[in-house]
Amino acid sequence: MSEPVFFRRASMPALSEIVEWTGARPAEGSDLTATISSVAPLDQGGPGALVFLDNPRYADVLQQTRATACLISAKFAAKVPPGTVALVAGDPYRAFAAVVARLYPDANRPQVLFGGHGISPGAHVHPDARLEDNVTIDPGAVIGPRCQIGSGTHIAANAVIGPDVCIGRDSSIGPGASILCALIGDRVYIHGGVRIGQDGFGFAMGPRGHLKVPQVGRVIIQNDVEIGANTTVDRGANRDTVIGEGTKIDNLVQIAHNVVVGRHCIVVSQVGISGSTELGDFVALGGQAGVTGHLHIGMGAQIAAQSGVATDVPAGQKWGGSPARPIREVWRAQATLLRLAAREQAKTAKEKTAIE
Repeated sequence: MSEPVFFRRASMPALSEIVEWTGARPAEGSDLTATISSVAPLDQGGPGALVFLDNPRYADVLQQTRATACLISAKFAAKVPPGTVALVAGDPYRAFAAVVARLYPDANRPQVLFGGHGISPGAHVHPDARLEDNVTIDPGAVIGPRCQIGSGTHIAANAVIGPDVCIGRDSSIGPGASILCALIGDRVYIHGGVRIGQDGFGFAMGPRGHLKVPQVGRVIIQNDVEIGANTTVDRGANRDTVIGEGTKIDNLVQIAHNVVVGRHCIVVSQVGISGSTELGDFVALGGQAGVTGHLHIGMGAQIAAQSGVATDVPAGQKWGGSPARPIREVWRAQATLLRLAAREQAKTAKEKTAIE
């Protein structure tokens, strides 16, 4: 059996086209008629491949590449080996992403699994649902009454779209995802197994038991959001849970009821955000960070991985640790602890020598 190719290449562009797409500046005298047939990491790039160097940590690997071309910053351009065309870009990683998106357009958004276009005979679409032209629905998908789905949207196999849900244009809903009580914008990519709009965790606790508080809010997901596999976004209790435009959410994230996530935020895997917390625009939460409820994380704040946030974070600050505090305080505390440990170790060694 030959090796399967999961993403088909759309074209074999000449380097001149890549220069046009990215705005990169080729090294003087470069042959821009050479074509690119693949992308590869630095150490695996061979003839026909495009590679990139963005992280100085991998600068030593650059000499190993035999790729046709390398997108690279001006700082390292002189180190590109002979036979590889240096394409100098202000941001090599973004330039590389732009090229990959053109070479492999199907990898840029979740695709339907059954192939073809239109509504599969195996899908279950309620007669009161309203679908624009050019909607594709895989077998096993369930579309509830009064749903509205915009043109160019894909609904993959076994996804469930609940009553009255609205999904905009050119969006993708992955296999096995479920969407309830939600309004979703254009170009929103929701990967497999995501759960949106289920009950928030609300109970009035008491000595005779815990009384369930009905969750009657919605989930609002604005344009250009991407949500990774098996993430959960609870609907609001008495107001909306909101995900702002351009925000990117990794796999296995929990977003509780009434949370408001600003625009262009980054939320990395296994983050948990408790109810009624608000994130400003361009906030970044590292993996496994936990944020308690009713907090405000200011615009542009960055929270380190595995942090436990229990107080408001001012705009633009970098916090870490558990309980989280400004990152410089964390570093000072760690440095002090290491010095004390080293001092105690030296004292113990000295006392042991004296006894001997």
